This record gives sequence, structure tokens and C-alpha cells, in this order.
Amino acid sequence: MKINVRVHNGEVRIRYELPPEEVVESAAARIRPILLTTEDCFHMKVLSALGYICRAAAHDAEWIRAARAEWRARVSPSTREESGYSIMVCDPATGEERDLDAHGLAMAWIYGDVVHHDPERRREGDAFGLLDRFRAAVPLVAWAMVGTIELLNYIRALNEAGLLQLRQEVFGEQVALKSTVWEEPAEMYYAPVGAEAPSLASSPMPEGWLPLNKTTDLSIFRHRYAGQLLHTERSPFMKQLLSPEEVEAARSPKGGYSRAQLAAWGVPWPPPKGWKDELTEGWKAAHRDGAPPPPLRPVPGDFAQEFDFG
Repeated sequence: MKINVRVHNGEVRIRYELPPEEVVESAAARIRPILLTTEDCFHMKVLSALGYICRAAAHDAEWIRAARAEWRARVSPSTREESGYSIMVCDPATGEERDLDAHGLAMAWIYGDVVHHDPERRREGDAFGLLDRFRAAVPLVAWAMVGTIELLNYIRALNEAGLLQLRQEVFGEQVALKSTVWEEPAEMYYAPVGAEAPSLASSPMPEGWLPLNKTTDLSIFRHRYAGQLLHTERSPFMKQLLSPEEVEAARSPKGGYSRAQLAAWGVPWPPPKGWKDELTEGWKAAHRDGAPPPPLRPVPGDFAQEFDFG
């Protein structure tokens, strides 16, 4: 973080520039297992294991000892001086005075404000306010991240040198999603409530299960309180603006609409109640705004149907 001290008209002002709280919260949640002594991936446990493996390699053993000492001083300081600084506050109304070092404030933020796990730590830092707790936590979280990355790179180097024999997939395992929007091919089935569920991923669907497709009557997916649970929509390339006159003009000589015509408009079969109003809704909305829209027509291609789970 950046700290700027400015003196103006005899008054000293200190300005702090800290990263966004959401970013630090996310980082703190990710490194929390590395800070906990009870976790398998606790940083000092990893260093201890490496120290045993590299006990005969003098250079590596020395690096690990130095890393252990630095981690202990930075993340688990034993004195107020090692913590870096402390803050003292006084309540003029009650005369109560409190003081807490930076490490205690940082832990109060991590385990009180972020995780809400340790009420005692939260109470310990309560008198100092959220700003002081957050300000102390930022360098601790950042340094723990850097130390963890450094340790990971060291483990990679030891593995490449043959001192460790780790499976390669350990280093390529996905731990974060690049996108939370994706599409995948699937088969969908439905059955009455209480029907036998599949026992294994490879087993055939039990009796009573039917595939969900464009011929499925969606009216069966209705909840007495939530209403219609499953809706059908046209794919984006099938959307068009049709006037009521155009819809009427497409009637067959017998006065109805062919199944092929409805499919071209993206209307399921059998056509649901109110389908005409829904089909012409965009046209009506555009004309209400006073600007007549250009006519759009379906793009040639396979008919696609989208289901929206309400």
C-alpha cells in the first residue's frame, strides 16, 4: 500500500491508498487454509516436510530454514516489534484505553470481518474500527500470497531437479474458473415426482423417465405456488418483429396455422395460450415508442429451442 504524509498549515495529514476491500477479502479467503495450523496445506507444515526431504542438501536446507524464519516473523510474530506497529485508542467518555498490534488487528479482520469465525478476535479489534483492521490486514494478506507463490515455485524447481516426485497433474489441476458462463451438450429427462432415480451414471434411465425436447408439453412443469417452471424461447437468430396483420395473413385457407409455420416463428407445438400476443409483443412495443422497426425475418438454419428454468 502507499502512505503519503502531507503537512499543511501546521497540520499533518496521512493518506493511505489501499486496494479494494473485495479483492483483499477474496485473497484472504483463498489463503486462509495456508494460515491455519490444523490444515494439511498450512505453510509451516509444507516447509517442515521440505526440510526433511532436503536435509542432506545444504543449500536447500538453508533456504528452507530462512523461509521458516521469515514466515514466522511475518505471519506469526511473537513480539509487538516484529508485528511492525501498534495502535492505542482511548474512549474519552469511559476512560477505557486499548492497544493492539498490527498482527492482532489483521487477524481480527480476517477472522472477524471476513470469515466471522472467531468472535473473540472480533471483539479484540472492535474498539479500533474497520479501517484500522483492514489497513493492518492488507500487507499481511499480500505478503502471505507472495510467500505462497514463492514456495510453489520452489516446489516446482525441486520437482524438476528430481528431489521431489510429484505427479504432473498436481501442477495442472484447475483451481479457478475463467468464466462462469458455458454451454455443453446434454440429454435431459423428466419423470413424475417419486419416480425411481438412476442408480449410476452409466446405468440406463429407469422406467417412467422421458426425454425433454421440443415436443414436450411444458404445461406439466407447473408448480401450485411458483407457477410455470419451464418456459420455451426462440433462439436469438429466430427472433423477429411481426405485426398482427402479418400473423393473420399467414393463416391457412381453413383458418388455422400449419405446424411448419408455427415452427418457423419459433412457436412450440401445440401452441400455448396467448402465443399470438407474445409473437407480436416486440412489434407492438417498438410502435409504441413511435419508431416503426425494419421488418426482420428468420435466418435460415436449424430450428433451435431454448428452455428457461424459472
